[in-house]
Order: sequence, then structure tokens, then C-alpha cells
Amino acid sequence: MEMKPYRVPRSRGPKIAAIGGGHGLSNMLRGLKEYTENLSAIVTVADDGGGSGALRQDLGMPPPGDIRNCLLALANTEPLLSELIDYRFSEGSLAGQSFGNLFLAALNGISPSFDTAVRRMSEVLAITGRVLPVTTADVRLEAEFENGASVVGESKIFYCKKKEDCRITRVRLLPERPRPLPEALAAIAGADMILLGPGSLYTSIIPNLLVDGIVEAIQNSPALKVYVCNVMTQEGETEGYTASDHIAAIFKHSADHLFDVCLVNSSPVPRAVAARYAEEGAEMLRYDTDRCAALGVELVSRPIAMVEDGFVRHQPEHLARELILLHAERSVRIAGGPGGGDAFRVERKRGAR
Repeated sequence: MEMKPYRVPRSRGPKIAAIGGGHGLSNMLRGLKEYTENLSAIVTVADDGGGSGALRQDLGMPPPGDIRNCLLALANTEPLLSELIDYRFSEGSLAGQSFGNLFLAALNGISPSFDTAVRRMSEVLAITGRVLPVTTADVRLEAEFENGASVVGESKIFYCKKKEDCRITRVRLLPERPRPLPEALAAIAGADMILLGPGSLYTSIIPNLLVDGIVEAIQNSPALKVYVCNVMTQEGETEGYTASDHIAAIFKHSADHLFDVCLVNSSPVPRAVAARYAEEGAEMLRYDTDRCAALGVELVSRPIAMVEDGFVRHQPEHLARELILLHAERSVRIAGGPGGGDAFRVERKRGAR
């Protein structure tokens, strides 16, 4: 199938609220900023491991890592500054710590609030769009397992899951239902398209939905709502999960029919790469269309994955193009129609479905 190309300036692109965390969200943002400047990344702050966890413990600030990754993905700066923000110390007491984390920590120290610090760093990096912590509360993530075991701490969930060898049944924030950042609610309310994921199901996506008012804001929005599903299952979190398992877990922690479209990958994964993932108990996600339909969700399959350094990831440009196409196809406004103006120039390769 070929779609007639069309375009508007990025300044008039759709308003997109992308909710998540981890590398999945930042990877998607790199592609989306080529189509629209009206981006709001709403990011989890439940991380407590690595360099982010150390700064959180030492300085009592929200974890900066996922925020930093999103800021860097949306940055429009000289390559040297981007390289500096992404630099990780390899020796001494700062070994493993990111300069970008330290920079954000310093801004937090001279700012009245963490979200102000994030906004100031956004200005330094001249980012496209906005990056918003979903909450500025000091929250921890607790996971409960099928056998009754539980663990507190996002960084501990992987190891506890491997030890208990059973599924996660529920995660919760401590304290429960923290206050949202008002700008995050406003971004959701004003969006033309709301995206959940891609990213870790229980530690990057669902924690955002446990913040007070976020689910209700999504429910009340007339925007197109899309869940971008992972390409592979994740060791220590979603072994054996199908697409419907991911969807059911999100609905369980939020509300039924929170979204009605799920974008999944149709690109093949090389056998050698799949075999390496299998050694870790991970596999290419299975798309159980009938079970998804029973949950009220339509699966839309597109070629959006790539292999990079032996890992399967979403290809930023392909993912962004398919999301913009999906919005254009399902938008009430007819592109180029009377009073509708132009829309986006996006081209789908011949034969893509």
C-alpha cells in the first residue's frame, strides 16, 4: 500500500503526549521530533538503581536518568554538548555516573523544584517539545508476585522475579497515588495523540498510571490512544507474556479500554538473535489477536523493529512514521480537505500493511 505524501511544518504537527520511561521512550522521541515540535514526554520517577539511585539516596532528589535520556533525545545542540551530557565516568568515586545526571542534580540544587530544574536543562539543550516528570513526589515501586512474595525498589524487581520464578501480579507506588505534575495532566488533556510505551511494562509504563489523576486524564481525552508494545518479552519482568498479557496488565492497573489500538512489530528477528534471547528466557512477542480483540483492543502490525549491537529495538524513524501515519489515517480532520489545511508528509513503503 502506498500513501500519498503530504506535509506541514513541525510547528503545526500533532500534539503528542508520550508516557513511559527507560530507553524505549527516549528512542521513540528521537523519531517523533522529526515530525512535530508539539511533544510532551511524561516520564516515570520510580527508578532507584545505578547512578540515578545513588543521587536519589545522596541528595534526596527524584531519579534523573530517564529524564536525562529524554532530554538528550530531544536536544538540538552541538554534538560536543550532547556527548558531554551522555558521558559516563569510568574511574574513581564517580565511576558509572553520568555527567548529565550530575548536571541535572546541580540544577535541582539551585532551582525551587525538580520540574523547574528539568525545564532549565531543557533550555540549555534547546530541546524540541517538553520533558515532564509525572510527579515530583519521592516514590518507591513495590511489586507483588503470584506466590505472595513482594519486594520494594524498582531495581530489585528483576532479581526477585528471577528468584521467585513466577509472574508479577501487581505493582504499586509508595506512597500510593502521589500528586501529579499539573503540566503533565494539561499535556494529556491537550493532546491529539496519547502514546503509552514502548518500555518495561511494570517498571516504565505502569508506574505512570499509578499517579493520581493520570488515568482519568487519559480517559477524558478525545485523543487517539495507542499502546506501543515491546518487540520482545523482557527477562525478569514479562517472560512468557503475549500482547494480550501486556494489555491486560495495563488495564488491571488503570481501567478497561484505556486505549483501543496497540501497535506491534511485523519485522522478522534473525534466528541467531532470537536464539541468544531464548538463552535468557526471552522471545519475540506473540500477537494473540483474538484475545486482544476480546479486551477491546485492535492490533496494528507494522515493520518498526531493527537489530542494533545484537539487541532488538524499535527503529526510531520507522516507528515515528507509522505513528504519524496512524494518527493521520484515524484523525477526524481530513488532510488537505476544506478548511483542513495540509498535514504530514509521510511515506509508507510499497507493500507495507
